[in-house]
Amino acid sequence: MTNTDLTALTGDYTIDASHSTIGFTVRHAMVTNVKGKFDEFSGSLHLDGGNPSASTASIDVKMDSIDTGSEDRDGHLKSADFFKTDEFPTMTFRSTKAEALGDEDYRITGDLTILGTTKPLTIDLEFNGAAKDPFGNERVGFEGKAEIKRSEWGLTWNAALETGGVLVSDKIKLHFDISAIKNA
Repeated sequence: MTNTDLTALTGDYTIDASHSTIGFTVRHAMVTNVKGKFDEFSGSLHLDGGNPSASTASIDVKMDSIDTGSEDRDGHLKSADFFKTDEFPTMTFRSTKAEALGDEDYRITGDLTILGTTKPLTIDLEFNGAAKDPFGNERVGFEGKAEIKRSEWGLTWNAALETGGVLVSDKIKLHFDISAIKNA
């Protein structure tokens, strides 16, 4: 789409969590990847089609909603070894910069807060399109990815393996599939 087409999309949007995914992948035991997601989150976007750098995003994730497909592992992730969800129930992202990279590609930078620690995060996004759904809602879709080192947010728990290496990698791959509905 050209900027002219995107201008019609300018406005405020609410993320539709039931049609969106905030997920992650982490290397486990040095040999496989474990995937997970957060089931409860909310957020808003302000899109400026004529001036994409004026666009913003805000997301709040309920850390107790973590789902890796294993209740035992999810319980460990919620514990004091990892997310301390009793003390830090929410992970947040607040954008500070948006860039149009060309074609359908964008980059959004912001502040990611986990365990009370705030560090910058840059997310590469692809605009997947816009449509009016059967219920009359104007929707936009984005797919994004980023990588973080969990230790930078104080997530340092690990266990050594007999064969060398560690149980949980420091590098976490984040992925996002976001559907947002334009506010009336």
